[in-house]
Amino acid sequence: MNDNGSEETSAALDGAIAPTFFKYLVPSLASMIAMTSASLVDGIFIGNYIGVTALAAVNLIIPITSLVFGIAMMLSVGGSVRAGKYLGEKNVAAASSIFSKTLLSVAMYGVVVIALGLILKDQLFTGLGATAALFPVMSEYYVVIMPFLFTQLIVVVLYFFVRLDGMPNLAAIALSIAAAVNVLLDYLFIVVYGWGLSGAAFATGLSQTIPMFVLMGYFYWPKRRLQFIFWQHDWREVLQAAYNGVSEFINESSGGIIAFIFNWMLIERAGVNGVAAITVVNYLMLLGFMMFFSISDTVTVMVSQNFGAGYVKRIEAFLKLAGSVVAIISATFIWLLLTMSEEMISIFVDEKNSAEMILLAREFIPFIWPVFLFVGFNMLASGYLTAVHQPFESGLIALLRSLVLPAGFLLLFYVLLSDYQFVVALSVAEGFAFFIAAALFFRQRPSKVLRSSR
Repeated sequence: MNDNGSEETSAALDGAIAPTFFKYLVPSLASMIAMTSASLVDGIFIGNYIGVTALAAVNLIIPITSLVFGIAMMLSVGGSVRAGKYLGEKNVAAASSIFSKTLLSVAMYGVVVIALGLILKDQLFTGLGATAALFPVMSEYYVVIMPFLFTQLIVVVLYFFVRLDGMPNLAAIALSIAAAVNVLLDYLFIVVYGWGLSGAAFATGLSQTIPMFVLMGYFYWPKRRLQFIFWQHDWREVLQAAYNGVSEFINESSGGIIAFIFNWMLIERAGVNGVAAITVVNYLMLLGFMMFFSISDTVTVMVSQNFGAGYVKRIEAFLKLAGSVVAIISATFIWLLLTMSEEMISIFVDEKNSAEMILLAREFIPFIWPVFLFVGFNMLASGYLTAVHQPFESGLIALLRSLVLPAGFLLLFYVLLSDYQFVVALSVAEGFAFFIAAALFFRQRPSKVLRSSR
């Protein structure tokens, strides 16, 4: 082991495959479930205590926050993958440098983009297709949540690098505490004090500030390898690293674009109830997607270091195990959507006052559940390709499954199909992307990509 290394980090290179994988995956799953539960709890409180219109207003803001987080994800994932390769090569100084530059870049980016977002608020709302009647409702949430995005962007950076350096439990603890506090604050601000959407925004913002302070405990960990150094040079490396994280930017920002298209179509055919219905369905799917992201994220941590060390057999073993876990989770969520969708939908809204919205959400389920046949494997393939420094292939998968294919099929099916059947476009898009992802994975399989990198 490197003198500067930690036991947890070396396990990625020489630990038993299954115990090492799950040692990183379980905290990551806990982190993502905690993060997802915060969104789900927000939806439950907003839908039940504020109303369907408020639920729709929050969903209309998603394209803005998705774009903001997309850049931070690109920088963070690209930087952490680059740092992982450096750690595999035992070059701790270079890994510390890219960590420092990534953190500084995201901090500067956050200040600028949040300021612009607040200044151009009305123009952004208009661009999202919101009606003038929705402006005050959207603004109530937006002006509160935007400043809090700064701390959330810092959390994104720290999350990826802290996990990379062998402290996945710290990341899980930070996000779990935030989730618990969010529940308490949602209850106080929405139910007890009746602050409405501004209360929901304050609850989310304040609770999501906590992980930043918890994750900063990493800087006091004596065994850490990554050092933060303010003065840096060769800032071009940030752009080079960001290119390797472009798939994460595409995934995050494309989600916002597709949400915008979806919202526009649903407003045209179903009004506010349609937007609220797809919001609830998205809540049901979000937990599964976050689990797949955790698996992809864990594979990225494992593979990036073994790629730097040249351990092809370990990469293959981690991928086989990850694929098995994806298959189990996919089957579980398909079963839940097919057998318990009505019960799950009812959690988010008052059944007596939201009957039309609930009916719409139930009609969406048969067209949506096939997404889970493919999405986990697509995300796994993209994460693997990012880890082995194949940004073009990884970005291509992300672009196709997150933007090009769903947007194309949505527009096509919107014209060809009646009512709300066009939502099947998401399932069809993931299916097409699966075959492309499988072809790109085979083309850049571990044995081949390692040979070409040496």
